[in-house]
Amino acid sequence: MIRRPTLSLVIVFLISTLIISACTSAPQEKVCAVLDTGGENDKGFNEFTLRGARSAAQDMGLEFAHLVSSSDKDYAPYIVQFVEEGCDLILTVGFLMAAATAEAARANPDVDFAIIDVEYFPGPDCEETLESCYTSEGGLDNVTSLMFAEDQAGYLAGTLAGCMTETNVIGSVSGMEIPPVVKFVVGYQNGARAINPEVKTLNVYIPEFNNAYAGKRAGDKQVLAGADVIFGVGGNTGNGGLLAAHDVGLMTIGVDVDQFDTFPEISTSLLTSAAKNMDIAAADAVRAFASGQLDRGVSLSTVTNDGVGLAPYHEWENRIPETCQQAVAAASAGLKSGKISTGYKP
Repeated sequence: MIRRPTLSLVIVFLISTLIISACTSAPQEKVCAVLDTGGENDKGFNEFTLRGARSAAQDMGLEFAHLVSSSDKDYAPYIVQFVEEGCDLILTVGFLMAAATAEAARANPDVDFAIIDVEYFPGPDCEETLESCYTSEGGLDNVTSLMFAEDQAGYLAGTLAGCMTETNVIGSVSGMEIPPVVKFVVGYQNGARAINPEVKTLNVYIPEFNNAYAGKRAGDKQVLAGADVIFGVGGNTGNGGLLAAHDVGLMTIGVDVDQFDTFPEISTSLLTSAAKNMDIAAADAVRAFASGQLDRGVSLSTVTNDGVGLAPYHEWENRIPETCQQAVAAASAGLKSGKISTGYKP
């Protein structure tokens, strides 16, 4: 005798089938990143932001895509392309993408955006000129600013440089004079003066990040002026400054990432690097988005939360005097406790 299923069993089966079908057909959330020029293996902002965002997206089961800009003319079209493709979170990289990101965010309030190194605030829609996006009174409710306390990392680098210099002259070869770069420089100079009141600080801003030749020439001039430590603050432009010091056997300090790994040509002269953990910041933003906990406004990486700091001393570990290492440790503790100010004022 064949038993036929009861009506209640049939109903339960149909409901279960519908639930399973709805779950399996739910669209997968998508994270997208628009990188700046320089390529995805630039050993800097692009590479580390991409690494962190992609890894976190994979860990959280999110779809991921990215585009690399060939010029600044690609910023807005690439962001719009990702909006049209249905990206739920669009991550953009760097100060130069500020206007394109703000315009897209304002035009697409249902899309989440995160940007490296641009400080927006939640609030009323920005004015037509976008200036109010950068103030605490106005801003964008769908943008998270992934910011870094560069002045703190710079202060630690300056403490080390001021302690290590034998000529009492230190230099920095910097890229564009924009807030993140200025914060590095101000922190570096004030950290050096705090540990060594006799130190003279040299700096030059070069209005581009990918001109190693200009950076090298600037570094050569600082070496001739007596600098025996040079801090490179600005992509390949800063790298040119590092090379100038390295070529004559002087000391160097890298920036943004651990340049012992990304610029091995100067590894023997590299004391350390003033590092911004961009991969961690990008990954944390993606994970927060996936869990529905991405806060709008400013997310600041500091010495206190290990978002910025000095990279390992590597080959200089046993060559940096204990007094200098202790000075750096004391400066770090002072920054964390609030007893030390970097002196940077926006």
